[in-house]
Amino acid sequence: QVQLAESGGGLVQPGGSLRLSCAISGRILRISAMGWYRQAPGKQRELVATVTSGGSTNYADSVKDRFTISRDSAKNTAYLQMNSLKPEDTATYYCKADLFYMDSDVVRRRDYWGQGTQVTVSS
Repeated sequence: QVQLAESGGGLVQPGGSLRLSCAISGRILRISAMGWYRQAPGKQRELVATVTSGGSTNYADSVKDRFTISRDSAKNTAYLQMNSLKPEDTATYYCKADLFYMDSDVVRRRDYWGQGTQVTVSS
């Protein structure tokens, strides 16, 4: 069974930094793309950043030049380095992976989501 486990969230003051991690476990064949999304109370879930298997990245305008997404293919792990954090970055952050996996000797592809990690930016 494929699982995504996020870590690294917490409480930080404005201007501070956090690094989120997302580790994938299970019978994985290949990870096509990974991404980070966030959802603040009363708002829809929104894209923060994505990274493809080839290393191409994409960022929401609100986080450009402050956040950096990366991945370690050997560890099946993605990271989100968040600098210059603002109160409006407060949200639950979710990791998503588009991947190929084995299911009873059949190759399947689907998106998997993690459980989320809370990031709170407040003084």
